This record gives sequence, C-alpha cells and structure tokens, in this order.
Amino acid sequence: MTDTVERSDSADDDRVLDHLIVRFAGDSGDGMQLTGDRFSSVSASFGNDLSTMPDFPAEIRAPQGTVNGVSAFQVNIADHDITTPGDEPNVLVAMNPAALMADLHRLEVGGTLIVNEDAFDERNLEKAGYTENPLDNNSLSNYRLLRVPMTSLTKKVCAPLGVKPRDAERSKNFFALGLVSWMFTRPIEPTKDWIGEKFSKNEKVEAANRASLLAGYNFGETTEAVGIRYEVRPAQLPAGEYTSITGNTALAWGIIAAGQLAKLPITLGSYPITPASDILHELSKHKEFGIRTVQAEDEIAAVGMALGAAFAGHLGVTTTSGPGVALKSETTSLAVSIELPLLLVDIQRGGPSTGLPTKTEASDLNIALYGRHGEAPLPVVASYSPAHCFYAAIEATRIALKYRTPVILLSDGFLANGSEPWLLPEIDSLPDISVPFTTKHNHTGADGEEEFWPYLRDETTFARPWAIPGTPGLMHRVGGLEKKNGTGNIDYTPENHELMGELRAAKIAAVADDIPPTTISGDPDADVLVLGWGSTWAAIDSAVQRTRRAGHKVASVHIMHLNPLPPDLEEILKRYSKVIVPELNFGQLTNLIRGKYLVDAQALTKVQGLPFKSREIEVAIEEAIASIASTSNDQKASS
Repeated sequence: MTDTVERSDSADDDRVLDHLIVRFAGDSGDGMQLTGDRFSSVSASFGNDLSTMPDFPAEIRAPQGTVNGVSAFQVNIADHDITTPGDEPNVLVAMNPAALMADLHRLEVGGTLIVNEDAFDERNLEKAGYTENPLDNNSLSNYRLLRVPMTSLTKKVCAPLGVKPRDAERSKNFFALGLVSWMFTRPIEPTKDWIGEKFSKNEKVEAANRASLLAGYNFGETTEAVGIRYEVRPAQLPAGEYTSITGNTALAWGIIAAGQLAKLPITLGSYPITPASDILHELSKHKEFGIRTVQAEDEIAAVGMALGAAFAGHLGVTTTSGPGVALKSETTSLAVSIELPLLLVDIQRGGPSTGLPTKTEASDLNIALYGRHGEAPLPVVASYSPAHCFYAAIEATRIALKYRTPVILLSDGFLANGSEPWLLPEIDSLPDISVPFTTKHNHTGADGEEEFWPYLRDETTFARPWAIPGTPGLMHRVGGLEKKNGTGNIDYTPENHELMGELRAAKIAAVADDIPPTTISGDPDADVLVLGWGSTWAAIDSAVQRTRRAGHKVASVHIMHLNPLPPDLEEILKRYSKVIVPELNFGQLTNLIRGKYLVDAQALTKVQGLPFKSREIEVAIEEAIASIASTSNDQKASS
C-alpha cells in the first residue's frame, strides 16, 4: 500500500500497518454514510487517530444505480497523528457498478477492491455506463479484486429470521462492514451494541443487521480468498478524554460554550440549508443551556430574528450557506449600522446559485468581506479543522461582543461533515468573554442633566454601549438611518456620515490588536512559504511534513482571522522568495494579499467540489523550490 508501513510482527501473523485509508461507496440508499461512520467510531474507540470525508451525491434523488447517485465515505485511520482523510484509498468497497465507475480512479494501484458481485447484472451495468462487466474482462488487473456475493449471502442469513428478501437486502451494508472489520481487526461488539440501541423498536431489522454484520465477519474468517488480516495499532495521543466529532457538531457546541462563557442566552434564527442544517438540529437539543432555536420561514426572517434578539440582550446567531449569506446581506448591513453583536455562520458549499449543495468549496470569502452595500466592514473568522470549529465559534463570538459588531464565521462542507478525534478541553482553560450591559447614564449634558448616549464609544475598541431595552432611563432607538456620533440622533450631514464610516472602520481595524502573533510552522529559514486559510490546513500540513521528510525546507502559516488580517502578516510574507496560497476558489485571498501587501503570492486553486490532496500541494512546493534553485544557478552562471 502506497506510503504505508507494513510489517509482520504480531503473534498471529497479522500484518501491521501505520495507517489505512478505506472508501465505502454505493448507491445513496446503500447506507454508506452509516457504514463509514460506524467503522470510524469503532476505530476512534480503539484509539486510532482518524480523519473522515463523507461524499454525498449532489442530487437529492438521482436515479438509483447511476453515477450521479453514488454516496461515499472515506476514512483514514492511523497509529500516529494525521490531518487528512488521505489522497488515495488503500481499500475501495464498491456496492454496485456505479460506485466502481465513480470511484475506481481514486484507488491506489495495487489496492484492494471489494465488490458486491451480485449487483453487477446487465441492468446495473448499463445504468452505470459499462458496455461489459469489468469483473470479467481483466480491466481490474491492477488491483487485488475480492468478488463477494453480499446481497445473496445477506438474504440467506436473514431468511431464517423471517425477514423478507427486499428488507434483508437493506442490511448488506452491515455485511460489508463485518468483512472489512475482520480484514482490519476492528472489534464488532461495539457495532452490535449500537445496532441493539438504534433498532430496538424493530426486532426484525435489528436481527437482520446483526446477522448480516456477523456473516460478513465470518466470511472474512472462513474464505481463503480474503487472505491475511491487517492491524492498525492505537495512536500515541496526549492523555485526556476524547470524542469523535464533526465540524458542525463542534461548531454547535462552540456556540453553546460561547453563550455560557458570555453569560448570555442564545437565540438562533435559522432556515434549513445544506450543509449548515445540522447546527440548527444540534442546538435545538440543548435548551437547558438557555438556547432558543427558531426555524424561520426564510433566510431574511432568520437573520432578522437573530438581530432582534441581539437588541434585546441575547447572543444572536444565524446559520446558513452561501445563498443565504446573499439573502441576509441587507440585515447584516443594518447590524453594521446599528452596531450590535451578531454571529453569522456560513458553511460554504459549491456555487454560484444552488451550485453543488453537497460538495465543498471556500468561495464565499469575497462576499464575507465585501458583500454588503455601502462602507460596511465586519470581522471575518475561519475555522480550519472539524475540532477547531469549536474554538472558532468562541473566538468569533468574543469579537462580536467586545466590539459590538456582526462577525461572519466561515466553515465549509468538508469541515462540517468530516470528523476527527477531539481532546475535550478543560472548562477553566476557556476564556471569559462576557461584557457588561450599560445600566446607568453615561453623559452629562450642558445643562447638567444626566443622559444616555447610545453611540458614546469606548476609547480603545470604539465599541458603543449595549443597553437592554426597558432599562430605566436608557430609552434609545436604533435603525438604518445614519446616526450622529455620541447622541445617536438621526444626522444626514456629510461630515457626520463620513465620520461614522471612519469610526466603524476603525472599530474593525482595532480587532487586529487582539490577534496573537502568527505561528510559523516548518523551517524558519526556508525560501518557500505556504499560506493557507480554512479547511486547506489539513492538506497543507501533510504536504509540508512530506516535503520536509524528503529533505527540503519549507514553511507554512495558517490564518484564522481574515478581516482584519494579522498585524504581523505583511512582515512574515516579505521574508520568503515564494509564497503559495492554496485555495478552494479562484484565488480570493491571494488577490487580497497581492493588493494589500504588494507580495507576489501565487494562487494554487481547486474548484471541483473536493478538498485538496496533499500531493497536489506537495507538487506545487517542489516546483517552487526547483524554480528558486534554477534561478540561483542561472545567476551564478551569469556571474
């Protein structure tokens, strides 16, 4: 297996691998997400480090058996620290011809291909685009092929249970899970227990799934063609309590934690949209933390509810994806003008318009930075891994509260649905982000009368006071018309409008004072720097490590704050001969960096609905290093 250490050193002659990449693929009704999730969960409880990549079909109801309807789940498990779900699977489980057609090109040469041969009938082959059966024409000779009659064996073991053949067929994903669990020494007891809990209300379904799981496991144990077993031993991770977590769940928990750390109730106004809906679902389960969730009739109503809640003294939150950000832009501009804290979460997906709703992309940076009318700057924060979504939510909330401003928090579909082990933090390690409400008059008028001025600003942060409506003596009004600095009275004068624009911009610029020094990873004396943001972190980290192991010097910087940018970023960028910026867009951060700092940053772009492979970034690094070496040699020759 490519890039995999294999040795035989256990008592029962199992082969020991340092990592394993498995991809489960089948029709959207074949349960591949469930199968991959269970394999990942068992591996996490076994102690492996892991990274996952669910891959959903873009069409909600693509025709069964077609390539467009293929659903897949890829997981990388390891005995060491990893960050990516892997470039090329070592094992591909293809439940039908469409899955083979869609995903065979991903499998490494020499990898193991497990197919449900019962599904390779004439009708399914035709729907997948095959003119002949690939299992019979030697086209798969570059792989280790295991032909397994999963459907018929599943029906056979379920028949004595009184399960109808069509219902039994739905359990074939557990047969595949049992077989792969045997091949790679995954315990099946946790999955059996999970089946008992999940399907306890339907005895026949529970029995069928258990029987299918055990049949797959026994098939591996008793069939010579399956061959030897492999083992991936537990990783040596820092001590503590871990859980496997997806980005959306981590982000929801981060919002809950932010509310507790801020000592504020939370109101979420949200409209369901892929891939952000899971945050609404998760938050709705936790009303005991003072959380109110409202599924609004549309995106505009959702952000309006969140902003109204912020006016009333709540932590106002709204969640969406790119199309929803566009619809929320007018109310977000209102929040900029009113100067109230608001958290807008954007789980990015492929665009424009409906685009690729289930695929990942990071092309909303421009709309996050500029997608409002007038001069309406706001802070933008980006998470970079599933677990980091928790901390990014707290950081975005801290900025919103301290500076009385809407903040956009960017994640994406890869982070939202991907998972990794997360070391649960100590509660005491989390920051206090609470801010005081104004409860007293803050200005003495010319006549000595005590007054409340809603736009009397803090001298450091430029934030205005936050007074809850109904506080005695602090009556005030807010709205979209331009306000006079200090009093908050409506003021259309040119000088005041320009002043207020400058003050709102200065407030956002002041956030830079709160950004910690930028961390440089890799070799400080390298000539090449890889600058990243968002979910490219995993592939960048892996590519940099691989390049350094090959004996080359390279450094990397990954930024969470995209507006304002870290104050030391310009000085760092100008140290390096070459700056590469991998982005899941056509170079949005690259253009910003080039224009702001006049640095010759080079974009490495990918807009395919897929995350970067480590190798793609590694090649770009190697080319940059070779270019520098070539230039140096030419200069020496000419001198």
